Amino acid sequence: MKYVLTLIGNTATPLSQAHVDAARGLLPAPALADWLAEGVACDIAFETPNPRPAELAARAALKDVKIDLAVQPVGSRRKKLLVADMDSTIIQQECIDELAAELGIKPQIAAITERAMKGEIEFEPALRERVALLKGLDVAALDRVYRSRIVETPGGRALTATMRAHGAACALVSGGFSFFTGRVAAAVGFDVNQANELLFENGKLTGAVQEPILGRQAKIEALVKLRGEMNLGHHETMAVGDGANDLGMIGEAGLGVAFHAKPVVAEAADARIDHGDLTALLYLQGYRKDEIRLG
Repeated sequence: MKYVLTLIGNTATPLSQAHVDAARGLLPAPALADWLAEGVACDIAFETPNPRPAELAARAALKDVKIDLAVQPVGSRRKKLLVADMDSTIIQQECIDELAAELGIKPQIAAITERAMKGEIEFEPALRERVALLKGLDVAALDRVYRSRIVETPGGRALTATMRAHGAACALVSGGFSFFTGRVAAAVGFDVNQANELLFENGKLTGAVQEPILGRQAKIEALVKLRGEMNLGHHETMAVGDGANDLGMIGEAGLGVAFHAKPVVAEAADARIDHGDLTALLYLQGYRKDEIRLG
């Protein structure tokens, strides 16, 4: 069967011919290297009944350099649906932790967030616990956090612009809050967004979130629903996230990608991006540099 190994460099570690040669030399029946973007990304096709040994050998050969790599079947690489997590994926922060900073309790809430994202505690009760600690926070603080603390992950706008230009739909599906997903989706270029609703009274957080909480299962259901509405096959979908509540949708997608993820997620995903930005998801799909739109 034919597979392709994709090597992806980054600003700190450009992809070199030496990296490509080191990986290519370990592949069975490798084709010539096909550069998608000089110094950034390269495909190497090869044939084997089982690609796993080749992938492990390539990882071992490049273990001391910060180069991302992934192995996929050659066919059906370009996806028609992207479902993405928001916090620590499309943006660089966890919104709830930044809200906690407004009350001076960021370390307390961040510790719970970390445990939930690692899968050490259930997402839903962890969210209720953290939101309860935010009781009394003024609604103006949410806008302040969005404007001053939230930073987009590089490559997000190019990712959505390029996929949408080629007929794909992009959905932002978060276990966070709609106040932020609505704004981030509009800024980055997502078609739809889904998240939890914080409850307010007299302009302040009540310390509760609207039930039922949208967590791991809601993300799976969103992917399945969109896939059905678009009449897509399993192989035409991609999901990306970093935390344990993303595991379900990552497993449900044709290509599940762990992005700068917790170990439990990186180990389970079809592909992992540990070093690059979000344009890496385009190179995984075989897009070339001249096809990428800046957004």
